[in-house]
Amino acid sequence: MDLLKAAENNTPKQPNKYPFYYKFLSLLSVVRGYNIVIIVIAQYLASLFIFSPEKSLKQVLLNLDLYFIVLATTCVIASGYIINNFYDVDRDLINKPEKTKIDSIVSQKTKLHIYFLLNFLGFMFGFLVSWRAAVFFAVYIFLIWFYSHKLKQYPLIKLIAAAVLALLPFFVVFVYYKNFSTIIFTHASFLFFVLLIRELVKDLETIQGDIVVDYMTLPIKYGERFSKMLISLIVFLTLPPIYFLLKYPEIGLMSYYFYFALAVLLFFMVSLWKSNSKKHYMLLHTMLKLLIIAGVFSLAFIDTSVIIKRLL
Repeated sequence: MDLLKAAENNTPKQPNKYPFYYKFLSLLSVVRGYNIVIIVIAQYLASLFIFSPEKSLKQVLLNLDLYFIVLATTCVIASGYIINNFYDVDRDLINKPEKTKIDSIVSQKTKLHIYFLLNFLGFMFGFLVSWRAAVFFAVYIFLIWFYSHKLKQYPLIKLIAAAVLALLPFFVVFVYYKNFSTIIFTHASFLFFVLLIRELVKDLETIQGDIVVDYMTLPIKYGERFSKMLISLIVFLTLPPIYFLLKYPEIGLMSYYFYFALAVLLFFMVSLWKSNSKKHYMLLHTMLKLLIIAGVFSLAFIDTSVIIKRLL
């Protein structure tokens, strides 16, 4: 296969000198294990407090279908990080030199073998739920590959595609529970805008390295000022979803998270226009990641009485 041939050509000819645990840690770095853990937690918390609030903790945690959906999602997202790492190796050598050293402990050929294995497992876990779930994950696998292989060449499409692909793991759980409510769509729109902002900040963060490898992004094509204006516009687009979510009594104590998000996004906007270096953009990127992680854990505060009832 073309990918495997490319992997062989890109793999350094050196002795296999690293012990197994080094390779395991390298693979965790490639698949961004910390991100996958957050996604798994988010899927279960969303299942408990948004998609199936009437079910008990035991019913949700012991639901085999949900378990297989989470497993399938984990496999497919991990494989997505691998193929992304494969196509971005030249960029990462400049933008993330230290991480690239760790990632390169495992050969490109080995990574691709694991990529195909994870995709197969993801599809099979989906098939254990239903043929529809299997089709969903097959399409998801294709979209991730297509994004890494083709869509990244088109800055605006890349931006939107990255945010959509990040949302899809929640979409599969949402479809499984058939919970089609306005509050869920509003919540998804808020998360979508935050993900768009994060992708643009990532492009600002890596702008110098991207210029070197001739990788086109919105900041390179239209400039940093335009990118900051676009980010500011998207920040303002987060305000309507926050406003409507705060009007829903169903979100309970999670309302404090959205007040917190407003303060963070305001501070983010001020800091954005003062930023002019990779270090500054890295800090802004970290701020957004922490905001997303806080949003995941704040799902548990939608109804604190439910937590007590379910834990007892």
